[in-house]
Amino acid sequence: MAKQVQQLDRVVIRFAGDSGDGMQLAGDQFTSETAVFGNDLSTLPNFPAEIRAPAGTLPGVSSFQLHFADHEITTPGDAPDVLVAMNPAALKANLPDLPAGRDIIVNSDEFSARNLAKVGYASNPLDNDALDSWRVHKVALTSMTIEALKDTGLGKKEAARAKNMFALGLLSWMYHRPTDGTLRFLEKKFAKLPQVAAANVAAFRAGWNYGETTESFGVSYEIKPAVMKPGVYRNISGNLALSYGLIAASRRSGLPLFLGAYPITPASDILHELSKHKAFGVRTFQAEDEIAGIGAALGAAFGGALAVTTTSGPGLALKSETIGLAVSLELPLVICDIQRGGPSTGLPTKTEQTDLLQAMFGRNGEAPVPIVAAQSPGDCFDAAIEAVRIALTYRTPVFLLSDGYLANGSEPWSIPDLDRLPQLTADFAVATDEPFLPYERDPETLARPWAVPGTAGLEHRIGGLEKADKTGEISYDPANHALMVGLRQSKVDRIAQSIPPLQVDDPSGVARVVVLGWGSTHGVIDAACHRVRRRGIPVAQLHLRHLNPFPADLGGLLRSYDRVVLPELNLGQLALLLRARYLVDVIGINQVSGMPFRAADLEDSLWDILQGVDT
Repeated sequence: MAKQVQQLDRVVIRFAGDSGDGMQLAGDQFTSETAVFGNDLSTLPNFPAEIRAPAGTLPGVSSFQLHFADHEITTPGDAPDVLVAMNPAALKANLPDLPAGRDIIVNSDEFSARNLAKVGYASNPLDNDALDSWRVHKVALTSMTIEALKDTGLGKKEAARAKNMFALGLLSWMYHRPTDGTLRFLEKKFAKLPQVAAANVAAFRAGWNYGETTESFGVSYEIKPAVMKPGVYRNISGNLALSYGLIAASRRSGLPLFLGAYPITPASDILHELSKHKAFGVRTFQAEDEIAGIGAALGAAFGGALAVTTTSGPGLALKSETIGLAVSLELPLVICDIQRGGPSTGLPTKTEQTDLLQAMFGRNGEAPVPIVAAQSPGDCFDAAIEAVRIALTYRTPVFLLSDGYLANGSEPWSIPDLDRLPQLTADFAVATDEPFLPYERDPETLARPWAVPGTAGLEHRIGGLEKADKTGEISYDPANHALMVGLRQSKVDRIAQSIPPLQVDDPSGVARVVVLGWGSTHGVIDAACHRVRRRGIPVAQLHLRHLNPFPADLGGLLRSYDRVVLPELNLGQLALLLRARYLVDVIGINQVSGMPFRAADLEDSLWDILQGVDT
């Protein structure tokens, strides 16, 4: 039977099922093949905090959304075009996001009376008119997978676990994805379990063949590769890019990389990744708690290493005293905060931007710390290098803010030319005939000398008590304390001199409203601004990497617009800082749902604000 092939410019697919159904694995592998094919893409993994949430329940639903296109995209998509639902819970949890007329591929085998009752279905929606607004494809994924694997020697229960690969094979056929990479991946992943590897490969091929031969799917789809700048690309997640950025900074600076960390969602993958790279001089220490992790990192900084600690909001609170010690000792230390929903344990697997004020002020005393924020998964690489540059140049701890959306999401990333990365320097103090002054400062950066312990002639005091200017002796003198507090603040302020001028995106050149953002909101702000411009209203866009200190030209830019609009995944934290610093009336658009903004919702909010503005 000849099947129709339809050309599309973009599509959004969402895999959804129990947390044990392998939706993240299927989504990751579909994403990898899509990246190899050459489409631009953006992903949104979404999963429960529990390691294995109750099977078949709404809280236990795990999903993976992928948006891919033949042109540049910046968001994982507002709503899926195709929903793959592995059970009634996955269908019910995700159906409200699916526009009418879109496709549902549903595992009909799992719609038993017991599973329906778990999620409150009085009757089977596959047998009545509840799904008439959508194109429903009922596929017996479980039973067909078991049938396809009947000769593998696996029991029915074990064979059924491969149904995610059957679904992946079907979707790979529908969207003409390459298959060689998936087959190699399965063989490598299950290399120590050849029977399981063979079963997953067989299930994947069975899914592909089902799409090819069944009459249920008469159309397949092609999305051509996107036109991108020349270069070598790979698919990369934010945590992986951040890890690579730290390794690259270590190599460029000539310093060994030390990570002291305690596992915490969603930062743990950085520890896992860096632990693989001992060949590059990376040492990782999985501490017994957050305090020990940063304590070890600060000790490594004192010893002359490129020191890093990773955490999320709850762990950052525990690290605060040691961060204050790092401020007092004026040692380089990178603190990676992968933000998640709070307060307390909050929403461990969901995303928010709610740690900005904690990073800014969450320490006792006057303890200023520079803050850098990444804006996309791939940008985590560059943000990590920038955080290291500031830490080494100004001898200060530095916050690097990411979040759960960036950490787990992925996009195509152009592998950079290492020779074009910033040259990072780490100048250590050397002994001279003159007495060593550990707090004598560089006249340009106000950085103090970095003395490697054990070097004869460079002995000096460390600890949390206030130091005397230049000599570093313990001092309780009020005037000296005021001087040292002012010097530490001035040092952070001087970082603004090294920040390049801000670049405003305003194609019209006449916009009277600027949409400001920071961190992971960059992609959705970009998409919303493009939509508003297509509706005929000029609007400018400005995104901040440096949140402390602010770029030197920020105040003048903000005052040059009639209105400043600031979308944030919090209740207005950056808006509070900007209003206080620049006396600018910042209009906030705020969301704290644990999920990223949708471009359509942000577009509507911007449109309402822009009404009545003289453009």
